[in-house]
Amino acid sequence: MKAIGFCGYSGSGKTTLVEELIARLRLAGQRVSVVKHAHHAFDIDHEGKDSWRHREAGAFEVVVASDRRLAKIREYEVQADPTVHQLIAELYECDWVLVEGFKHADLLKIEVWRAATGKPVQYPFDPYVVAICTDSSEQLPEPTGLPMFDLNDPDAVAQFLLGNPARYEYRSPLFEHAAASADADAGRSAEPADQRGPAVPGG
Repeated sequence: MKAIGFCGYSGSGKTTLVEELIARLRLAGQRVSVVKHAHHAFDIDHEGKDSWRHREAGAFEVVVASDRRLAKIREYEVQADPTVHQLIAELYECDWVLVEGFKHADLLKIEVWRAATGKPVQYPFDPYVVAICTDSSEQLPEPTGLPMFDLNDPDAVAQFLLGNPARYEYRSPLFEHAAASADADAGRSAEPADQRGPAVPGG
């Protein structure tokens, strides 16, 4: 599975770019999933619906499914702010994960920037930014050697990603941490007997 983020302020064009990339990656035979950071008040459920009533009654998770789609709604018992890695871990197997938002995540990302928004850029201080999509390249505040793409040319962005897919191969730090802990535990249990303390009689 490959993962790439798209960072930029509201109004920069992230959602439109991601939408166009989904279509182009699908045409290339790729299964694509999306992780999007949303406002804290967002909801996909509606008052009066059965699933809404189940949540209101206190259900932790509600899964709604048909023969066409499935939705899972989880109600946090205490306020939480999951990381992008925790959300990616929720996904079913796919070829590409496009992450919209999470601009401070430790994930390779493409910065989307328009001068008209009046917002600052991220690439000068973020080593995870691998390219820039903009309609205002001549107004970038800092020089850069990063690849530059016209925001209105999603075909070029798709070719950029598909041209070197191994670069975006996703390795979850959640699983790496768990594996390291398991290795450490295994190392402790594999110590020589004379370093484990005295044997217990009858053990």
